[in-house]
Amino acid sequence: MTAVETWLTAAHDDRLRAGLTRRTDVRRHPKSRAGLLDLASNDYLGLSADPRLRAAAIRAVEEYGTGAGASRVVTGTAGCHAELEAELARLTGRPACLVFSTGYAANIGVLTALGSPDTLLISDAHVHASLIDGARLSRSPVEICPHNDLAALERLLRDRVQPRAVVVVESIYSVLGDATDLRRAAALCAEYDAFLVVDEAHGIGVAGQGRGLVHAAGLADAPHVIVTATLSKALGTQGGAVLGTPLLREHLVNTARTFIFDTGLAPAAAAGAAEACRIIAAEPGRVAALHEVASVIAGAAGVPLAPGAVQSIPADSADQAVAAADRLHEEGILVGCFRPPSVPDGVSRLRLVARAGVDVEGAERAARLAARWSRAGAAVSV
Repeated sequence: MTAVETWLTAAHDDRLRAGLTRRTDVRRHPKSRAGLLDLASNDYLGLSADPRLRAAAIRAVEEYGTGAGASRVVTGTAGCHAELEAELARLTGRPACLVFSTGYAANIGVLTALGSPDTLLISDAHVHASLIDGARLSRSPVEICPHNDLAALERLLRDRVQPRAVVVVESIYSVLGDATDLRRAAALCAEYDAFLVVDEAHGIGVAGQGRGLVHAAGLADAPHVIVTATLSKALGTQGGAVLGTPLLREHLVNTARTFIFDTGLAPAAAAGAAEACRIIAAEPGRVAALHEVASVIAGAAGVPLAPGAVQSIPADSADQAVAAADRLHEEGILVGCFRPPSVPDGVSRLRLVARAGVDVEGAERAARLAARWSRAGAAVSV
């Protein structure tokens, strides 16, 4: 065995002992999940299999082909990209939008485009890995703010020596499911002349009648507030976006490396996401149904109701979380199992995702079992 193979084997063994191994098992297609209760998917509104999205995607493939073919700044911008950007801006109430190939690329792109050695980047301790990586690549000095601690945020803004600052938060956090006080955070950023970047990956399609938590907070017109989003959750497709002022969009087109040097979003995904925006705006009952399921899950699990789709149930250990998720799968229930390093507080947990259209009684039973089986020594009989 070579030295490299020895190192990889030792790393594998360490993960195995800690209960932190992951797999890429092939999952069943949504059409074949008839006997399963899916509380793991981020397809919050059930749009990924909606026939209207499929039809829009097929039309785009027939018109534009299967790929964009080039960077958006070369020949890779098609009519479907402009249509999607207009629909996203309309849904969120933002003045302008720029679409990226993924949400990960959007987050890295905006932070690296705004960052510099003269710009302090203040990041909430619980932000997504894409924002952490964007901060590392931004060339900015970085301060980590304790989670949702706005008093600490004000101190960091007030005491900074850099002329510019960018504050990075999520509207609704992906693991604990809690939310940022966006009105107060935006007011602090306005007072101290800073940008506020809000990742709405778990907010758009979920909060504020689907228009996002920034819109619900009355901040859609705030020029210092920047929204990032993924199209792969409530919108049911693939891709990412940054929404803000036309001046910001122009800046990103000229400076965001993950936009300039990446191939444009595939036409099928762009057209499907545009159709999803129209459906969300026209069918508010989908969002209301999601929140009904969320309330049932939180009540049955005995956890505080989170403002979005994600309802989080702490487990006693990583092994206990895995065992509970496996046992639930045997009962025909799919849930998320989150362990270090995917959990910002180091606490393993089951993540039950409320989704429009799921069986409410089944979700209630699943939540009761998840809460019971996530505890060490709990009986596993139904």
